[in-house]
Amino acid sequence: MAAHYAELLRTRHAARLLAGTLVGRLPNITGHVAIVLFTRAEGGSYTLAGVLTAVYGLANAAGQPLLGRAVDLHGQPRVMFPAALLSALGMALLAAVGLEPLPVAYAAVLVAGLFTPPLEGGLRALWPSVLGREDRVHAAYALDAVSQEVMFTLGPLLVTLLVAVWSEAAALLIINAVGVLGALSVVVSRPSRGWRSAPRESHWLGALRSSGLLALLGSFFFVGVALGSITVAAVAYADGHGGDTVYGVLMAALGFGALIGGVMYGARHWPGSPEQQLRVLVGLLALGYLPLTLVPAVPAMTVLAVVSGVFLAPAVACAFIVVDRHAPSGTVTEAFSWIVTTFTVGASVGTAAAGPALELRGAPAGYAVAGAGGLTALLVLLATRRVLAVPRRTRDGEATAENDRNGAPEPGFSAGHQA
Repeated sequence: MAAHYAELLRTRHAARLLAGTLVGRLPNITGHVAIVLFTRAEGGSYTLAGVLTAVYGLANAAGQPLLGRAVDLHGQPRVMFPAALLSALGMALLAAVGLEPLPVAYAAVLVAGLFTPPLEGGLRALWPSVLGREDRVHAAYALDAVSQEVMFTLGPLLVTLLVAVWSEAAALLIINAVGVLGALSVVVSRPSRGWRSAPRESHWLGALRSSGLLALLGSFFFVGVALGSITVAAVAYADGHGGDTVYGVLMAALGFGALIGGVMYGARHWPGSPEQQLRVLVGLLALGYLPLTLVPAVPAMTVLAVVSGVFLAPAVACAFIVVDRHAPSGTVTEAFSWIVTTFTVGASVGTAAAGPALELRGAPAGYAVAGAGGLTALLVLLATRRVLAVPRRTRDGEATAENDRNGAPEPGFSAGHQA
């Protein structure tokens, strides 16, 4: 298994692109934590910190598909690096001005969120031209999903370390400067400079004209709801079982489960089409959330948290494959960015929905929101089964329905091409 991933990373440009993307995404991964810590250090309330974080998150969600479409139209370097600079300048303005005047602070986080470069979608668009074979691309999607879980664990720790060594403002500046360097590493690479989107049909809906992609977005909105509610429910559980340490243990267990699942999923070929696999994975993900409503003692709850995370990274990786199969020709970066946006918005809704549930019935109700989100995500996939079975038009022609049913590689699976 390790040898499989090592061979993947030894492919020319692969390790650099993955590392550069992860580093370039640090500002986005840590943005909410950094904004909250900075606001509190400047004397702002938790309410203000929450509003600033929400503005940043909503701007990010709006900007990703817009910038993704720009990448598909104009290439990666001409969009990614300027966007990374503008986003970093937004955070630098916040660090320099602070909370007074407040409208400037709001404008700063708005710019930072809106111009966050769509590095996630960009990397997934590059994998086919870098790795060649479809099975290796699928393994790279799994490795991508696993790496994200690691960064979501390490990123906030890095912010708190920078705050302890220097200050909250320094943490904002350093993290965003490092993010710009990561984006630069990606866009000056040969694959990024040479990548061109496949020919596209001009349409104002862009990637959203694909009914298969819309079905996938509907499902992953509810996966986001489930994950967002879990983070809040874990806080309520930890409050009654040991405090912040228990919360950290539960979140680490969830990430560890996703790490295990992602590594195993990408290490071999699985039977059935990606759409069939996704239904199974989302179903197992929903089933993994339901036992959390039992809220047992901490050791058992930790085990349940690991189990609940096992199918998250495989479901995300499989969703990447389905996106590539259903995105209209020439819109793949935008399509991947829509997944990021939908998942983020769903997580925000899940966080908001878990609050009232916790007030009424405590931690079990918060985890019930997660289970309901997972089950709804599965129902969406089942209800749109026929839509997802319809192959998209590729740049090389029509994929056949038979290939789609059997999971055979369809022509033109590549997300783009080299100039």
